[in-house]
Amino acid sequence: MLLSTSFLLAGHFGFNTNLLETNVLNLAVVLAIVLTYVGDALRGLLANRKQSILTNFREADQRATEAQNKLREAQLELEQAQAKAQKIREQANVTIEQEKKQFIRQTQEDIKRLGTLQQETLKFEQQKAQNELAEKLVKLALQQVREKLNQRLTSSIHSAVNNFQIVLFTNSKAS
Repeated sequence: MLLSTSFLLAGHFGFNTNLLETNVLNLAVVLAIVLTYVGDALRGLLANRKQSILTNFREADQRATEAQNKLREAQLELEQAQAKAQKIREQANVTIEQEKKQFIRQTQEDIKRLGTLQQETLKFEQQKAQNELAEKLVKLALQQVREKLNQRLTSSIHSAVNNFQIVLFTNSKAS
């Protein structure tokens, strides 16, 4: 029998110090082999996992940076759009003011032109009325002259007027 030592603790539990019986050496060798090969694989897995996590962090950081850049660009575009909108509003106000002034000026010109046209129309109507009145007066005067001539015209005066007209006619033909 091999040398074996065991310590009994409290009667039921003991500790065996025989290295060959307890296979501590076998366990140490197996553990060393496992740690050597599996440890490298485990270290490789952990290194890969660490690299994957770092890559994910870098990508997340890069995406965050890109998002910040896009946000800045969007804010800049918003500011530019707001400035452009303000400029358009100002131009619209200027255009409205110009159109308003032009409308007022055009309306004043139209009123002036209508006033002139009204004056011309009044003058024309006044002239027309004067011409009609003059025509009526001439007709009335001629009618009165005819009546007086018919009342006073005798055959001797009639012959004298006819002879006078014949002389005037022949003199005008001779010239």
